[in-house]
Order: sequence, then C-alpha cells, then structure tokens
Amino acid sequence: MSTESGTGAGSASTSSSVNLESVRAVAKKDFQDAVRSWLFWGLSVFFFVLLVGITGLLSYFGEDIAAQGQTTEALVGIVYQMTRVVIPLIALVLGWKAIAGERETGSIKILLSLPHSRKDVLLGKLIGRSAVLSVSLIAGFVMAAVVVAALLGSFDIVDYAGLLAMSIIYAVAYTSIAVSISSLYGSTTKAGVGCFGVFLLFYLVWGSIQLAVQLMMSRDWISGVTVNGFERRPNWAYFIDMLDPGNAYQNVLSLVTSVAELDQEALDAQAEFFGGSVPFYLQDWFSFVILLFWIVVPLAIALYRFDRVDL
Repeated sequence: MSTESGTGAGSASTSSSVNLESVRAVAKKDFQDAVRSWLFWGLSVFFFVLLVGITGLLSYFGEDIAAQGQTTEALVGIVYQMTRVVIPLIALVLGWKAIAGERETGSIKILLSLPHSRKDVLLGKLIGRSAVLSVSLIAGFVMAAVVVAALLGSFDIVDYAGLLAMSIIYAVAYTSIAVSISSLYGSTTKAGVGCFGVFLLFYLVWGSIQLAVQLMMSRDWISGVTVNGFERRPNWAYFIDMLDPGNAYQNVLSLVTSVAELDQEALDAQAEFFGGSVPFYLQDWFSFVILLFWIVVPLAIALYRFDRVDL
C-alpha cells in the first residue's frame, strides 16, 4: 500500500526520517499518561511486594539458606522464575494497544498531523512503554532493597543489581515485541490476539518443540548426535531452544549473578557432552545477544512495515 493513502492530515508526516526531539516528545507523553493513570505506581508497588514477599518467606523458612550465606542467591533464583512469566505478561499488556489503539480510534492521524513521522511515533511509543516498565522495576527494586537487606542473612548487591539489570533488558525485549505487533494492526482485538499468540508460542509451543524432537528421534524420523555412546538432540534443536527469550533471560543471569554458575568440573562435563567444546550459541554470553535480537529485529520489521501501511 502507498504510504500516502488513507493518512489524511497525517500524510505530510509520514517521512521515513527520524527526529530525536520528536521521538522524545512522543515517549515523554506516553510515559506521563501512564504515570497519571497510576499504571507506573501500580507496577512499582507490585514489584516491591513481590520482592519483599519472597524475601519474607526466605527469612522465615530458609534458615539453612541463611546459615550458608546464600540468601541473595536464593532470592534471585526464586524471583527470576516468577519474573520470567510476569514480565512478558505485563509488557505484552502494556504494548498491545500502543499503536493499534491509536489507529482504531483515529487519533493516529492527529498525532501524525504534528511534526512526527511514523518512525518517530513507533520509536517514541516503544521508549515510553519501556520506560514505564523499566522505571517501575527500578522503583520496586530500590524500595524493596532496604527491607531485603534487613531481612536477609546476607545481602549481595551485585546479584541484586544484576537481576534488576537483566530484568529490564528482558522487559524491553518483550515490550519491543508487543509494540511491534501493535503497529501491524489497525484493530486492538487483532493486536491482542497477536500478543497472546506470542505468549502461547514461548510458554507452550516452544517447550513442546524439544519434546517433539525427542519423539521424532525415538521413531528414527530424524537422527540425533552420538557422543561417547550417548545420543543427544541435534545441535539445531539446542539452538532453537536458546532462541526463547525466557531461556535467554535465565541463562544470561549467570553472567552478572552467582545463580547457575557452573564449576570447572561441570563445565568440562558440558563440553564433553558436545564432543569437546560447547557451541557458541549455548554459551551464556550469547544469551545476551539473543535478548538484543528480540529488541532489534521486531522493531526493525515494524519500522519497515508501519512506514508503508494504510492508516
């Protein structure tokens, strides 16, 4: 479709250029709207309660953990299991109406009648929604830090800050996916279905892929890889598994926290499992690349598509 068709007053604003001041203005308004609606404060309180609640349970039931001085590590291990599911849900809900809602009501044409290009609007919406979720995470973690430090037998600020930093990157990845999906549809219903489909894809379908591979191997439909007399899944199956943002979030935590750190004996066993060396895409540093992939690629597709769609 031509970029000019159906844009009305906004046709003059569909330039493919990006104006950073314009992006900032859209992002600022989006963030301020969230603050005025108490969305930001609600999310901040939610993360505060989540951290304090888990910390309280650890301090009450985890005497052995506290005695070993591993309370912060245990906290990180439990919290990421919850935020791995909660953050995508919040991000997808935050993002699904970001642009589809504007298109459905027609307010996108008013927005584009101002000196904003379509790319400005898309980038501004992504930054604004990401800021809402990221700053609420920071607020919740900072408010909870004093309580967490007081309740825990030991408090490792590096582990705590590492969990926060990786949670923010994980949140931005899912926000990018949600806002990108929102830009593809002129209906909030369709955008909502798309976002819900993404959640189902990564939390139901993706895990089933590995089970399907094992089943096909057992029926000799595909060949596995035999190493030291043990047959494992082919390398491409492990690569597909690593592309899940949730798995990447889990793995990347070992780069900045003490959670899931492997000793040298475990590393040697892992390398032996793959015939001498672990493929680069299964190493923890590559999980960070995967999270960046889920930020950049959906956005790049959306920038290309939204610049050409009929509004």
